[in-house]
Amino acid sequence: MATDEAALAEVMEHSAAVLTAAGFPKMPARVMMALTVTESPGLTAAELAERLEVSAAAISGAVRYLQTLGIIRRLSQTGSRRDRYELPSDWYALMVRNSPIYGTLADQAEAGLAAVGDPESPATERLRDMAGFYRFLQRRLPTLIAEWEQVRAAGS
Repeated sequence: MATDEAALAEVMEHSAAVLTAAGFPKMPARVMMALTVTESPGLTAAELAERLEVSAAAISGAVRYLQTLGIIRRLSQTGSRRDRYELPSDWYALMVRNSPIYGTLADQAEAGLAAVGDPESPATERLRDMAGFYRFLQRRLPTLIAEWEQVRAAGS
């Protein structure tokens, strides 16, 4: 069956837009999704720039950001000075596993609790729930990722 390149490009851009709306930087989101939907094991910076119709500088910043998070890896290509960027097979789990966002949000809610000071305040109740929810997610995510890895290994 032939690949519908237009539909795949639309999926790539819409997925990147969803990630961006959730707070992920736009260009790293686009690069990550381009690497997700490519048929090849990875893409060079030049291939990414061409595919996304952006400058080499935009790709450079995006891949640096994604490497810092551990979401992509750079591999040298034998016989070439160009590196290829790839997503590890469990990149989505790495993204969640390495993200401090839930702990940070819980910390902020707890700082808000201290600032409100009134145990009967409606803000106190909301902040307490927020802190509890994000601490819950922070504790449960490692178990959920391990469970997903077992499901994935069994063939979904």
